[in-house]
Amino acid sequence: MPEAPMTDPHAVTSLEALEALYGAAVPNSVLKVRRDLDAPSAAFIAGSPFCILSTRNADGRVHGTPRGDGPGFVQVVSPTELLLPDRRGNNRIDALRDIIGDPNVALLFLVPGSGETLRVGGKAVISTDPALRARLAH
Repeated sequence: MPEAPMTDPHAVTSLEALEALYGAAVPNSVLKVRRDLDAPSAAFIAGSPFCILSTRNADGRVHGTPRGDGPGFVQVVSPTELLLPDRRGNNRIDALRDIIGDPNVALLFLVPGSGETLRVGGKAVISTDPALRARLAH
């Protein structure tokens, strides 16, 4: 879809203007940002049957790809490593193509009935390791 030229006279186009609209971040929202997964985060992932995998292709276009299975389908291997299985779908493999070109990804985990979400960012690797595939087999 072609991008329309920006014609909104009320468009916010600078960080200063944006920050003036919102003010300072809520302190707890800043404190919860971590470089590794803590126990509550790991427990949230274990209870999540659904996440959205966000990737970016070589042209800079972003994709949000749904991923899901039973709770715990994404496994926490360490405080800095997750295993996300690939469940067969429509075989478009947009996200996987994107990861080949740009390994930076983000995951948004959701748990039904919870008012919380968990965001995790990092670098992805696509592996065909037989041991990992067996571990994640459905």
